[in-house]
Amino acid sequence: MKIFELKDIWYFAIAAVLCYLMGCFNFAVLIARFKKKNIREMGSGNPGTMNITRSLGLKFGVLNFFCDGIKGGIPVLAGYFIFQNYVFAGTSISVSDFARYFFGLFVIIGHIFPVTMRFKGGKGIASTMGIFAFALACERWWYFFIVVAFFVCIFLYIYFTEWGSMGSLLGVTVLTVFQAAIFAERYADSLLNGWSISIFVILFVVNVLTWGAHGKNIFRLLAGEEHRTVVRKHK
Repeated sequence: MKIFELKDIWYFAIAAVLCYLMGCFNFAVLIARFKKKNIREMGSGNPGTMNITRSLGLKFGVLNFFCDGIKGGIPVLAGYFIFQNYVFAGTSISVSDFARYFFGLFVIIGHIFPVTMRFKGGKGIASTMGIFAFALACERWWYFFIVVAFFVCIFLYIYFTEWGSMGSLLGVTVLTVFQAAIFAERYADSLLNGWSISIFVILFVVNVLTWGAHGKNIFRLLAGEEHRTVVRKHK
């Protein structure tokens, strides 16, 4: 194993900027323009998968989910392959475990607060799901298919209940707990190490960002006024 020294931390500063800028690219806006529409003037006005699904239909919603998921997944893979043979100096903590989610975190920040859209972007669910799908695949390749099956369950929940926001948030939370449990077992002897703690903090912040971006949705859900995510035709 190679040693990652604290003096090399500038690599992460550069990665944070690049991942943020990547997150700023919004596929919902692009897809809506392809249909000669403005996503900001459609449905809830949110440039994300749920609004695309409500406004343009399921096939465009799936396309947007796929594109945003890849946007979140590519930086994760980069973090894994670049740092897979490194450990932080004086520890047995894998740098790739930190890098995967550090890179993903800044994609989410860019997606929710894009400088290209006056810091008013999407809510980050699809990109966050992509981050977890690819990050967990780095743990075990077959985890990817477990996550895909989980996505199908989330889709079915949304399909039948029409509560898109709740289904999305539950999905992110479950995947976070799953990954956190893996890290907790792996680093059981070094949970109080600064780098170990930082990994859990990043996972927590990802959840805070996605739940925070859905603040209005949560209040509307509690008030029974939330927009329905209709992906099936009612008779």
